[in-house]
Amino acid sequence: MQDWRWMTAADLGRAIGAGDIDPVALTEVYLDAIDAHEFRDRIYARVTHDRARAEAAAASARAKSGFRRGPLDGVPVSWKDLFDTAGVATEAGTALMEGRVPDTDALVLQNAGAAGLVCLGKTHMSEIAFSGLGLNPITATPPCVNDHAAVAGGSSSGAATSVAFGLAAAGIGSDTGGSVRIPSAWNDLVGLKTTHGRLSLDGVVPLCLTFDTVGPLCRSVEDAALLFAALGGDKPVDLGDETLKGKRLMVLDTIAPDDVRDAPRAAFQSAVERLQNAGAIVEHVRFAPLHEAFDVAGYLYGADSYGWWRDLVEAHPEKMFPQILERVRGGKLVSGADFVAGWNLLRAIRKQYAAVAGQCDAVILPTAPILPPNADRLLADDAYYKVENLLALRNTRIANLLDLASVTLPTGVPSCGIMLNGQNGGEAALLRLAAAAERALS
Repeated sequence: MQDWRWMTAADLGRAIGAGDIDPVALTEVYLDAIDAHEFRDRIYARVTHDRARAEAAAASARAKSGFRRGPLDGVPVSWKDLFDTAGVATEAGTALMEGRVPDTDALVLQNAGAAGLVCLGKTHMSEIAFSGLGLNPITATPPCVNDHAAVAGGSSSGAATSVAFGLAAAGIGSDTGGSVRIPSAWNDLVGLKTTHGRLSLDGVVPLCLTFDTVGPLCRSVEDAALLFAALGGDKPVDLGDETLKGKRLMVLDTIAPDDVRDAPRAAFQSAVERLQNAGAIVEHVRFAPLHEAFDVAGYLYGADSYGWWRDLVEAHPEKMFPQILERVRGGKLVSGADFVAGWNLLRAIRKQYAAVAGQCDAVILPTAPILPPNADRLLADDAYYKVENLLALRNTRIANLLDLASVTLPTGVPSCGIMLNGQNGGEAALLRLAAAAERALS
């Protein structure tokens, strides 16, 4: 039974459908593992035992009667603590929202429930989701699965570690600048960043409403495809038998390769070679306007986040982690005219990029230029924190700025991922390509 904790969500679903696994027994295995785990309180903010058991019992009854709701009916997953859960605190990793209990579930959680997924609980995260590191001295800092003294990546830190430590079949997170893909890469998982607006943000505590997206952190591309469908209330993407033969992949040579450290660089090069050996055509591309996009990124993110969080922040700034307080307060200095002008420029850059990227099947780059930093050093050294945080998010932010579907895959080197950026709204094509890449990389 303990092996269940390391199966993919898709395989668990198939075993439930075949009658080999009872959702009630499966859920109890996860709940027991969570409650006994040394990092329980660093990964889960709240465990929803009663809800999980009730949902598992309903899934079990459906399985026995032959009326399962979908391929993941009865599979237990975790939820980042910014998705509203009816009657259960949703605090977004900040003392500013301590004791906040919503009346209804977020729409994506409602959709997941309609698909039969079991909610295990809420996972820790970077404060207000405004960091790619996952360091949160206000609530808790989950450890990286590969180095328990290091951070797990953020902001969906607990979502990733709940899966990596075998405490959930998958985790549901959000991605505003890399918050699904960084913790996925650093914990050797698959992470899908969706196109902005493709999955509902209704009932999701915002960071930046113009950049926020919802996405899964999981063990396989098949899991990502099934969870993407469940969260959106749609039919799953048919991954088919796609191969890499003849597929055109472009290595992005603008910004993405700068200052990449040795291990991620070597892992990326090895991964690219394996993709080529599987038949992919690998080319290189530069996109100079990306520098302009990065020039406006800071104040677009800052103004958007400060606009939503301002009243809570300024009422009790002493409750915040100073690094996050400084970042969100940066938005107060942005003028309305600069914000509008920045967005006009970014929309123009997106059109230019679409014309370039439309010539290939995906643009590829290292998911993160760095390995997970040491948590104690991040707390003790403000300058180090700032450098590492910006580097962690640099490559992933490209897909957020350009509003692309994006996926990170494990390379086989611990805490090193390879990222495939697809097209705006191109999740189906990207997932099929990623499934072929996954086979080549493994």
